[in-house]
Amino acid sequence: MADTRYLDWPFLEDRHRALARELDAWAARHVDQEHEHDVDAACRDLVRRLGEAGWLRHAVGGTALGGAGEAIDTRAICLIRETLARHAGLADFAFAMQGLGSGAISLFGSDAQKQAWLPRVAAGNAIAAFALSEPEAGSDVAAMQCAAVPDGDAYVLNGEKTWISNGGIADFYVVFARTGEAPGARGISAFIVEAGTPGFEIAERIEVIAPHPLARLRFTNCRVPAACRIGEAGQGFKVAMATLDVFRTSVAAAALGFARRALDEALNRATGRRMFGQALADFQLTQAKLAQMAAGIDAAALLTYRAAWMRDGGHKVTKEAAMAKMGATETAQQVIDSAVQLFGGLGVVSGQPVERLYREIRALRIYEGATEVQQLIIARELLKEAQAQQQ
Repeated sequence: MADTRYLDWPFLEDRHRALARELDAWAARHVDQEHEHDVDAACRDLVRRLGEAGWLRHAVGGTALGGAGEAIDTRAICLIRETLARHAGLADFAFAMQGLGSGAISLFGSDAQKQAWLPRVAAGNAIAAFALSEPEAGSDVAAMQCAAVPDGDAYVLNGEKTWISNGGIADFYVVFARTGEAPGARGISAFIVEAGTPGFEIAERIEVIAPHPLARLRFTNCRVPAACRIGEAGQGFKVAMATLDVFRTSVAAAALGFARRALDEALNRATGRRMFGQALADFQLTQAKLAQMAAGIDAAALLTYRAAWMRDGGHKVTKEAAMAKMGATETAQQVIDSAVQLFGGLGVVSGQPVERLYREIRALRIYEGATEVQQLIIARELLKEAQAQQQ
């Protein structure tokens, strides 16, 4: 681990510091970047190894169900994602999707649902997926068209989901569908759909610039037992937003991991590269770039761990999580771009660490709420606060 002074910040406790250092040592031995030849197999292997080593216990809630605590510790989730992202993007992805994919069950699942899935998720024996987005409903969840119609003791699902992480390799999917109790976002419910359920198929595997398991899902008269509904009918939007609230701050932490790795690579390059009779680091332009990178990372880290600390303290963090997600992902993009520039031509060679980081970071500015959506959330919360003060 490079600069670890942020671990001494008052947002964190000694148990968090020990967790980060232990994971960093484990990842140095068990995680690498060589996975693009078979991403599906690598992701399955990473889930298995993360489960066997006990790291996935932090992704689920309930000690009796295999979790590290009764509630999900947001600061632990953030430290794990930051550390894994610094080592390998797919390792971060594998961990994060176990949490996001099962988060609705941890928060709102019945005892039977929790018993059936959470121990397997924590052990790395079942791969989870979160299926919310659709071809015409990404940030605008209220535009969802996938429908679930009650039929006896089951629901019949019809429609599509897309951009679904772990699509094609997951053992189960938490699927959100319109059940019609009310218009807009209030008429959506959440369901657990097992892979292989008749009427459920992987319609398309999607390839992106940073390889991850990703797919479009199709449901055609897919019967799902009513017992697989998570929470109350019509409460799916609440389930989705509560799940995202837990993990949105951790997206910022993953961006921090990518940014810290980029700064480390840039520092090594700047001190080791000779040109015009001196080190690249001796040029004032280089020093200015490095200074901006370091300051941006620290500012983003403060936003991130403030939001995580507040959530663990039971505070509402809608605004703070949005600030962290926006600030960290946008900063990381700038930091990584600067690192590529410092590497010159070598920075765009396929397989170089900074080239991988350049591909990895781009999606984080979009998924779990694009930067523009975070701006709207922050502004909305600010205006609500201002209006409340005026009353």
